[in-house]
Amino acid sequence: MTKPQIWIAFFLALFIILFALEKLLNSNETNISGQKTSPMSQSQISSKEVSVEELMGNLGCLNCHGADLTGTERAPSLLRVKQYWSSREELINYFRNPSSYMDNDRFLEYLKKYPKEMMPPFNKISVQELGRIADYLLSK
Repeated sequence: MTKPQIWIAFFLALFIILFALEKLLNSNETNISGQKTSPMSQSQISSKEVSVEELMGNLGCLNCHGADLTGTERAPSLLRVKQYWSSREELINYFRNPSSYMDNDRFLEYLKKYPKEMMPPFNKISVQELGRIADYLLSK
């Protein structure tokens, strides 16, 4: 092997190790009570009836936004979201595709405050389930 090939192999191996480590750390996240969480797949969540609080916990919302929804170092508060969203449908659209809102000044500010975190899209959750979450948050 030539020196460039050795360096490429080294960096490739390092990348694979870091990728595996990241997956391992994410799978071992703990919730606030110290118990291991195992987020349900989006299809499992939609397939059974759960409370809105359980649904948000299963989706991982509480891991970032906090059990009391007041925000954490990972994500902003979800209280008083009504002041930012003009309609339930707009909030549901945000849940389905958060990256489409990233040109908004408020979200640009969030990107500065929470640079390592990004809201995941919930495009595989039914609109009815997202509507339940939107209604819940808009009532807070």
